Amino acid sequence: MEDYTPDFIDDESDLYEHHAFNVDKGQAPLRIDKYLMNRVENATRNKIQAAAKNGSIVVNGTAVKSNYKVKPYDNIRVLFTHPPHENLLVGENIPLDIVYEDEELLVVNKPAGMVVHPGHGNYSGTLINGLIYRFENLPNNTSERPGLVHRIDKDTSGLLVIAKTEHAMAHLSLQFAEKTSEREYVALVWGNVEAEEGTVEGNIGRHPKNRLQNTVYLGDEADKGKPAVTHYKVLERLGYVTLVSCKLETGRTHQIRVHMKHIGHTLFNDERYGGEKVLKGTTFTKYKQFVDNCFKILSRQALHAKTLGFVHPKTGAFLQFETPIPDDMLQCIEKWRNYAKHQDMEE
Repeated sequence: MEDYTPDFIDDESDLYEHHAFNVDKGQAPLRIDKYLMNRVENATRNKIQAAAKNGSIVVNGTAVKSNYKVKPYDNIRVLFTHPPHENLLVGENIPLDIVYEDEELLVVNKPAGMVVHPGHGNYSGTLINGLIYRFENLPNNTSERPGLVHRIDKDTSGLLVIAKTEHAMAHLSLQFAEKTSEREYVALVWGNVEAEEGTVEGNIGRHPKNRLQNTVYLGDEADKGKPAVTHYKVLERLGYVTLVSCKLETGRTHQIRVHMKHIGHTLFNDERYGGEKVLKGTTFTKYKQFVDNCFKILSRQALHAKTLGFVHPKTGAFLQFETPIPDDMLQCIEKWRNYAKHQDMEE
């Protein structure tokens, strides 16, 4: 079987943080290429300018050009697609919620807050660190990530399948690449989603100004992204938010987060995409306090990878797994459910 590497492995987590600086309060305006030359060992101005041209120099979350002038308190990060030399994978005894395992593969229920693989300054405590502690000789994908067939974001909870053999890696990767695997997510989004169900189609690529975000490209700009399709269905309407099910045809980085924002329904408390602000509702102080309390209960984007299905690479049987919505998300949903009932009674 041909060795496939799915597109969803080529994502923003492929950028590794090599250097990070917080500019001190007394810094006078200075071009960032000159600033970095004084702080990065063996750096030349040409190398720094080339990095800026590639979008690898990020200030306060936004890629900048080499003529950007640093200001006091700026947060500067230099990111590259290759890991630092010191970034060696080390096994760590990290608790893992393994819901299924055999000689070919395992299925893990990842908690919110756990990074799937090293990168972006997270070089320990990742799912991969925990996996290589428990399992020897996990097969690498072409990005040299042991066992990893697909991924979900740090603050998304839910199911992942991990390959334990080369055969399983090739077979499972092909299923994801050919869109024959099944993945269903549950999300809480801002606003009352008008249609009971629908499909979002729009090519997804890296945001031109914010390297940590992705965006939808359509029309003449479609070639800047990769095709992406998300099917959604309303599960419950809760006033100013809606609980939806999202099924993926493709697996682009942040696909659900980007597509739902694109149709005007940003995920609840999705800080990276602006969902950590009150996007729908009233201007009353009491309402704002209610939303803030919800944010405290669910301190991440409201997204859970609930269902995962695929054909077993050895037996040919179709396996499907489902994991409950975690407590933080359930508590937040219940608060909105109670709020919506209260509003209905007042009306």
